[in-house]
Amino acid sequence: MSIETTDVREAIAMSPEPATEFASLPRRERRDVFFALPESVREAVATGMDRSQLETFVDPLDPDEVTDVLGYVDEETREAVLTGLDESRREKVNFLLSFDPESAAGVMTLDYVTVDAGRSFEAVTERVRRFEERTGQVPTIFVTNGDELLGELPGAALSVADASESITDHLVETPSVRYDREDEEVLEVFRRNSERTVAVLDEENDVLGVIHADDLLRLIDEAAGETLYEFTGVAEEESVLDGPVEKVRRRYKWLILNLGTAFMAAAVVGLFESTIAAVAILAAYMPVVAGMGGNAGTQSMAVTVRGISLGQVSLATGKRVVANEAIAGAVNGLITGALVAVIATAFSYGDFGVLLGAVIGVSMVANLVIAGFFGALTPLVLDKLGYDPATSATIFITTATDVLGFLFFLGLARAVLL
Repeated sequence: MSIETTDVREAIAMSPEPATEFASLPRRERRDVFFALPESVREAVATGMDRSQLETFVDPLDPDEVTDVLGYVDEETREAVLTGLDESRREKVNFLLSFDPESAAGVMTLDYVTVDAGRSFEAVTERVRRFEERTGQVPTIFVTNGDELLGELPGAALSVADASESITDHLVETPSVRYDREDEEVLEVFRRNSERTVAVLDEENDVLGVIHADDLLRLIDEAAGETLYEFTGVAEEESVLDGPVEKVRRRYKWLILNLGTAFMAAAVVGLFESTIAAVAILAAYMPVVAGMGGNAGTQSMAVTVRGISLGQVSLATGKRVVANEAIAGAVNGLITGALVAVIATAFSYGDFGVLLGAVIGVSMVANLVIAGFFGALTPLVLDKLGYDPATSATIFITTATDVLGFLFFLGLARAVLL
């Protein structure tokens, strides 16, 4: 995306009247700019335009794009704009609007034709030509045998095939998905197949529409962004261009929950107030123990969440995963704990000898085992309970490493150093 387009997006998003800012763009630029805007800004633009502006904007769009735009406006406005479309486009848009936008049907387009396996290449070419004249789009050609979808006929075959050949001689296998399947299942079909199109079928396995690779790639981008947002406790709809009020509204609940867990860790530290007062140097190493545990737990969680998303592991089959992460935590704890122990001993040998270094080193091993164990187990439990592990696992893992880590570190220090 060009710097100019990025500047335009930012200007629209930051404007108190984004619809007015959008309407001032040249018509040829509006389509690309609109669909590059964040979700919340697209909604503000669509709902902020009056009927005539909205009609002007959607007039050159494809039916599936019109469907996306009209999905943001109220029913009265939607009906008014649909009335201004020609009958063919209006029927297509109404058809697409009847489906869940988060399903396979919500992603599909209607740029396809179906032909019987017994048709000649000449008949198929004529069918494609009529479709192009009527819609201005090049259709995907699906070949059927009665109610059965046989595959896709590449457009290039129309120009290179011999007239004596059957169209079935040039078929390419086409993956399919039911119209009511969620976006995630569509993405899974795409990952398992290298074909550039996916057919969308109804309950009777008749073709309803087609999903192209670029539509699926858009879904992949959205899914990646959603995972990243959920991983940090940020709402999926939040954009970097949102104002401060919107950012506060979307985040404060997460921060309050994190605040509660922080008080739990503080309460544990309070139990050892006399120990810290007697050995003040312990306060300097507490962030080291907690920080290493949190980072190790996040690493374990990231690997486990990825395994869950790919269907590689579940709570029922996750014992080995949890054990491996705990063992890896122990080994990493030995490595990092030894380094910290040497540093602590070098600075405090005159007061504590090797005891302080030993306490910190052993505590590091224990906390990284805790981090590996809970980093792997927590996402598996949350997934089993029906919660998204990417959304909330970090809170529970950080709580475990802070509370149990401080409890072990300060408890061991009280037992050994006092």
